Amino acid sequence: MLKSFFHSKEWAVWAWGGLAIILASVSIQVYIVFLLNGWYGEFYDILQKAEQHEVQEFWDKLLEFFMLAMPYVIVATITNWFTRVYSFRWRQAITFGYLPRWRNVEHDIEGASQRLQEDTYKFAKIVETLGLQVVRAIMTLIAFIPVLWALSEHVTLDAFTGIPGSLVWVALFVSLGGLVVSWFVGWFLPGLEYNNQKVEAAFRKELVLAETDKANYASEETVLSLFTGLRVNYQRLFNHYGYFDVWQNLYSQVMVIVPYVIMGPSLFAGAIMLGTLVKVSNAFQKVHQSFSLFTENWTLITELRSIWKRLKEFEQNLEKHNE
Repeated sequence: MLKSFFHSKEWAVWAWGGLAIILASVSIQVYIVFLLNGWYGEFYDILQKAEQHEVQEFWDKLLEFFMLAMPYVIVATITNWFTRVYSFRWRQAITFGYLPRWRNVEHDIEGASQRLQEDTYKFAKIVETLGLQVVRAIMTLIAFIPVLWALSEHVTLDAFTGIPGSLVWVALFVSLGGLVVSWFVGWFLPGLEYNNQKVEAAFRKELVLAETDKANYASEETVLSLFTGLRVNYQRLFNHYGYFDVWQNLYSQVMVIVPYVIMGPSLFAGAIMLGTLVKVSNAFQKVHQSFSLFTENWTLITELRSIWKRLKEFEQNLEKHNE
């Protein structure tokens, strides 16, 4: 999965050159977001004391926002397009790395067609999505932890006063706590996803064989039996995702108000202005979202783990039968 792309001379330019382009474009996006955080503080301070400012300052700030937002939109659009192309090249490298080895295998390997076609596609796509988020999260932490650390000086809540960088520590601990809880709440999900892919592969194989031989394949009884297995597996998966969604949605909503709970007393005490509160909220959310990357993408990670397991099994079978 990795060697076919990153350890191949044929794909070296795409693998490493493309990765460098993605890193550079994400860096630009994070820097613009960093500038926007400063803009929020200045803009909301103007709104809080509008009578002390000229209306032209208001329009100038909106123009400044436009001058920051438009480059972000352009760079983000190009980055998303390029990463999709990048992930498809990765899929191509994996597919044609597996293909000659698979053609030499005389034994039947369970779900081989699905693993070559669907699993390689999903693997590359999910890694593209998560990989881009991981890179962005790391760069966001580098940019925003110093900001949030400095803003922690404005905290007046007794439980957090005197603790350097208290807002950063709060973001870290609630994120780690969310990850631990998600791990236990979603304990059964990877296994259920793996089982679903197996029954999906069996169902699709029967239909594919029936395309050329309807007399011997895809009879109503066979299809009903296979589909019943699908229904049972999916129902179990839906049930487990149900209580996981309750936890994840509750966690996300609670995290929205955390910075306001911590900084609200400072605002009413006159220690900070509205712009500072909004700036803290924005910086806290950026840091927390970066720390909580795996919690927020747990269902996607679950699917990736099951795909990784299936492709790893496929590679092991190829090695075993090519010996």
